[in-house]
Amino acid sequence: MIALDGTDPLPAGVREPTRPGLASTEGRAPGTGLLAVVRARASSVVTRAFATSPLRLLTPRNHGTAAWVYTASYGGGLVGGDALRLSIDVGCGARAFVSSQSSSKIYRSEHASSLTVEARVGAGAHLVMWPDPVVCFAKSAYRQHQRFDVDHGGALVLVDWMTSGRRASGERWQFSRYESGTIVRLAGRLVLRDSMVLCTADGELARRMGRFDVLCTVAVVGGALRAHIDTVLAAAAAVPLQRRSDVLIAAAPIRESANRDAPSGTPAPVGCLLRIAGPSVERVAAVLHPHLSFVPCLLGDDPWARKW
Repeated sequence: MIALDGTDPLPAGVREPTRPGLASTEGRAPGTGLLAVVRARASSVVTRAFATSPLRLLTPRNHGTAAWVYTASYGGGLVGGDALRLSIDVGCGARAFVSSQSSSKIYRSEHASSLTVEARVGAGAHLVMWPDPVVCFAKSAYRQHQRFDVDHGGALVLVDWMTSGRRASGERWQFSRYESGTIVRLAGRLVLRDSMVLCTADGELARRMGRFDVLCTVAVVGGALRAHIDTVLAAAAAVPLQRRSDVLIAAAPIRESANRDAPSGTPAPVGCLLRIAGPSVERVAAVLHPHLSFVPCLLGDDPWARKW
């Protein structure tokens, strides 16, 4: 592992990525994060992990071949006006797991806090982005915008989930506004644009959300994960319908019109979008992990075996 300022020498024969998008974001504004991962022989290594307060980037060791990075923030959460910007570059053939040290807490404020993620996944590379859920406190506001550019042969697993807030403190669905937008491009072509806005101005959230306290969206994209994509779609379709079920699951294929590998001209799926709604983080996680049971094999180690 290298130092957080990126000054340690690289392994022999390994060059640091020089993609323009990564270099151009290197302003030292508060909340700026720069992350680069490259392949070095049979493993992946972090070549840059730069962050300015309140953002922190932690790079623990693991027993697999992928690089692991955990985001954290000073103070344990975001206050009004905090604007985090994270740029991620996963080089050709490299594998990276990006998560968070704990849930992302959004503190009460009249001003919104935000997170912007721009990630590039090189040819043959894999990025698994699986943070803990966002927890919005009462009268807080949060915006999140993520963009992923996946090269041909690359793969992305993205988990994006949020909770109703501090339910035990009586703050169930009491935040002012939550906004999330995700764009995924595969080999330069737009394959996914997903947005969600929850706002009290549109009606009482607790009444609209009913019995559910956790919303989760998962995107699995890339031809290298085709077998896993088919498995996720089949598993979700096999869940029996139950009246007033405490967990709802829905999955849909992500298709790209230029892909004509499937018979009868039907575009073959290049990914899938999985949605889960449930009563608690634990309950949703119990459903989510079996659907993404292939992730530890991609990383060569299980990130959840020692987290809790």
